[in-house]
Amino acid sequence: MPMKDLPADARPREKLLARGAGALGDAELLALLLRTGTAGRGVLQMAQEVLDAFGGIAGLLHAGADDLKRIKGLGGPAKRAELLAVIELARRALAQQLKERAAMDSAAAVKAYLQLHLGQRAHEVFGALFLDSQHRLIALEELFRGTLTQTSVYPREVVLRALHHQASGVVLAHNHPSGSVAPSRADEALTQTLKAALALVDVRVIDHVIVGPGQALSMAEKGLL
Repeated sequence: MPMKDLPADARPREKLLARGAGALGDAELLALLLRTGTAGRGVLQMAQEVLDAFGGIAGLLHAGADDLKRIKGLGGPAKRAELLAVIELARRALAQQLKERAAMDSAAAVKAYLQLHLGQRAHEVFGALFLDSQHRLIALEELFRGTLTQTSVYPREVVLRALHHQASGVVLAHNHPSGSVAPSRADEALTQTLKAALALVDVRVIDHVIVGPGQALSMAEKGLL
């Protein structure tokens, strides 16, 4: 149904202004950004099809320009640019939050930030958040890439990057493309190896976060550090 044919109180813009953004569903919020649909396809239908194509909001937040270009109705640069701008704003907002507050006090923000960067990758990626003495974010680096099932992580390289950033702490992170965020024995062994290596240069491992589509697990919260 075209937007103009909806009752006034059911139109996303009017609904948002009257009841707040939280009252809108994912497709309604996305429809506000897209603004118009295509011939024979209203903007709400188009928004839902975009979400379905990427597996929901989490998948869309990991989309790149080429990914969006393949979606019918997003072939033009204007809509793609707006979506990519919103995605980047979300990443920067979380990064700013972590730079201003101690990571240990912002566990939810840490998980959300890492999900935005790693959660939808088709291959395994290992990275680290390097933290200052107040445990605020200095930088996120992707350090190693592997196959769908494993990645090679070299402790010496992690130590060198920590020294480069003059970090006092790190949050290790990697993704599980399979979707399960349960740590394997190899994950636990790697965490202990990196803890020992980083301790030699007085850098503390604060956490090791495993992310997957729509979820994240903190090994610290599970008592696995």
